Amino acid sequence: MDYRPHYPLALRMLSTLIDSFLALGGMCIVTLVFTNALLRGAAGFDLAWSLEVTAFLLLWTTFLGAAAAMARGAHMRVTEIVENLVPRIAQRGLALVIDLIILALLCSLIWYGVSIAGHSWAQKTTVLYWPVGLLYASLPVGMSLALVFHVFNLVGDLRRPADWAKTDSDLDAPL
Repeated sequence: MDYRPHYPLALRMLSTLIDSFLALGGMCIVTLVFTNALLRGAAGFDLAWSLEVTAFLLLWTTFLGAAAAMARGAHMRVTEIVENLVPRIAQRGLALVIDLIILALLCSLIWYGVSIAGHSWAQKTTVLYWPVGLLYASLPVGMSLALVFHVFNLVGDLRRPADWAKTDSDLDAPL
């Protein structure tokens, strides 16, 4: 279920900003790869910097995409076993346990991502001389945003009845 209509305005705006960056980043990746392949095949040379820019964009769109998916409640999950084998009364408790595990995982990824980015910040890329830590910073930034969305989703799930998504009437919220 899409949680975004239930977010406060600032969080909906953040989600929209992330979505815009993802669309722009995806278009830039496709354009750079296509242009570089065309130049390599037709003109016999390539844009050396395009590989580094594409790698940066790909990593940033990957981890920001994880945050966007968290805002939508769109992460893959296997619900067949839970829905058919776990008693209905225990399903909400199991969902809470899973949400807490996700919280711990996100915090762990943020912690190690900051460490990796910090240790590699002094290294520079070959062509553009950008800090390699900027590439690795995509992990803690993306997971921090995912954590913010996940906390709002978790609090919303705890405050509302178990079937609140079925009676959702706030789908027309702006942004």
